[in-house]
Amino acid sequence: MTVITQIFSSPYVLAFVALISAYVISIRIYPAIIYLSHSKDLMDEPCERSMHQGKTPTLGGIGLFLTFAIGMVLIGVFAPLPPQDVINVLALVGATMLLLFLGVKDDLVLVSPKKKFSGQLIAAALVVFASDIRIVSMEGIFGFGELPYWVSVVFTVFVFLLVINAFNLIDGIDGLAGGLAILSATVFGLFFFVNGQLYLALASVILIGALIGFLQHNLSKRQKLFMGDSGSLFTGFLLAYLTIAFLNKSADATAFALPIANAPILAIAVLSYPMMDTLRVFTIRIRAGRSPFSADKNHIHHRFLSLGFSHKKSSMCIVGLNLAVVLVALALQDINIHLQLFACLVVGVSLYLSPFYVKGKKTEVRLGKVVQNYTGIKDDESIKSRNAKAPEVFDEEIARLIKVQQEAVRMAKRESFFGKRLRAGGTSIKGKESAEGEQYQNKL
Repeated sequence: MTVITQIFSSPYVLAFVALISAYVISIRIYPAIIYLSHSKDLMDEPCERSMHQGKTPTLGGIGLFLTFAIGMVLIGVFAPLPPQDVINVLALVGATMLLLFLGVKDDLVLVSPKKKFSGQLIAAALVVFASDIRIVSMEGIFGFGELPYWVSVVFTVFVFLLVINAFNLIDGIDGLAGGLAILSATVFGLFFFVNGQLYLALASVILIGALIGFLQHNLSKRQKLFMGDSGSLFTGFLLAYLTIAFLNKSADATAFALPIANAPILAIAVLSYPMMDTLRVFTIRIRAGRSPFSADKNHIHHRFLSLGFSHKKSSMCIVGLNLAVVLVALALQDINIHLQLFACLVVGVSLYLSPFYVKGKKTEVRLGKVVQNYTGIKDDESIKSRNAKAPEVFDEEIARLIKVQQEAVRMAKRESFFGKRLRAGGTSIKGKESAEGEQYQNKL
């Protein structure tokens, strides 16, 4: 035990071992979860607004939690952590366990928004009071400096709830939530590591290792696994925790060997995409007279898909845009905090809304033949004009027609393989296409 402790006394060795161990543990856990989900039929069935075609396991959050919990327990045993950091680790694992149970129940039988909100509130309060992880200062933003204790507690809990739900809402396509979480954990983890905040740096590293293993399955075609509410709540909570810990430590001039100027702006930049996308869709839904939590296809990632990007390319583009905002915040950290905030907001809004500045040329090129086959519209200019008049309706109809086409291709392959003429519900594939095309043309 003494030899192992001496080896793990080096933070570099400890971080490397934590990353590799988390990855190895995760790639052993996820296949077992996929097998269990298939054998017990614990899977998500595609609906009208789903981005996937078949049943898919949604309990990836269990694998994320198990990997993180095992890693943090091992760190508590072998790493040279002070007693308060051990308490912080235990409080963090306990809070994430509560959110895991809440998320798993929501994935399987659905949970009311009130119960989800209550669970998030309890988990946030647990780490705030047990670890005293709070946002203690705004560092001069809008004239606010150090916050009174109870104002700090309430504001910190609010930030927890905001980040958790924002991250939960952007988990809509393969690779997006995992990619953004890796970016956030990497930025915060590097600053924790450089400034000697060991348990926070290791928590970031373990989360990164677990997410890399998850993305291998999330982006896979054969062994696909979704994060689910259990994973998005868990990951969102951890990112909120790392963000608040970063702000807490940066407010203490003695905590960071390399202090960050205007740390709140960097934190906003790191989480800018989830916050921006959530604010945007909430505004659209409220203006339409709907609940801000009602489901739709108004997220930014839906726009990337409508331009013809795949899930993987859409996720990579969004993560790249978020990284660009972070780099801008770092480059401008020495200027006035309000000017830095304004610059990051302008750059962020411009980059994140850039897909809406682009006309759907890729969509038209890629889907032109599909549109013509199903609608009878032969003129490309006619397609463009109808798309311009009602782009949202057009995109939804095209997405639905693509699903019909994919199903037809799948059935045609089976027909050619088995040498049989397959029919769906008594209607041939060709008849199904014609019926869909006629119905769509009538709508236009």
